[in-house]
Amino acid sequence: MLEDLLEGAGRSIVFGVVGIGLMAVGFVLVDLLTPGKLRDLIWVHKNPNAALLLSANQLGIAAIVFTSIFTSYDSFGEGLASTALFGLVGIGIMGLAFLVLDWLTPGKLGDVICTDERHPGAVVSAASHFGAALIVCACIA
Repeated sequence: MLEDLLEGAGRSIVFGVVGIGLMAVGFVLVDLLTPGKLRDLIWVHKNPNAALLLSANQLGIAAIVFTSIFTSYDSFGEGLASTALFGLVGIGIMGLAFLVLDWLTPGKLGDVICTDERHPGAVVSAASHFGAALIVCACIA
């Protein structure tokens, strides 16, 4: 019994590290898609639009990682590989969703995200990010 608990705890740590790594990659993606430094926009300038988009991105990645772990293969290695793969695919699809929305709307979406006042376009962009993540979750399940 103790051996099973320790094995489960070890797997939790490994999946947790992979999940946090994927969330860090998601942060970099949003930083690349928006003008300026994302960390300054959110933590220094307290930009609500950038915070909303990053929050949707992080929750979307967490949903993908959760779904991948929850439906994981019997083999720990296969489950870990599928979590990393689907996480990266999800991040790519979220980036693509941002670019498509940018193409479909007037102006530059990145500039909208960086405005100091709340902007409805940021809500739509956040929903697009999270929606793209849910699509990947459905593909996993």
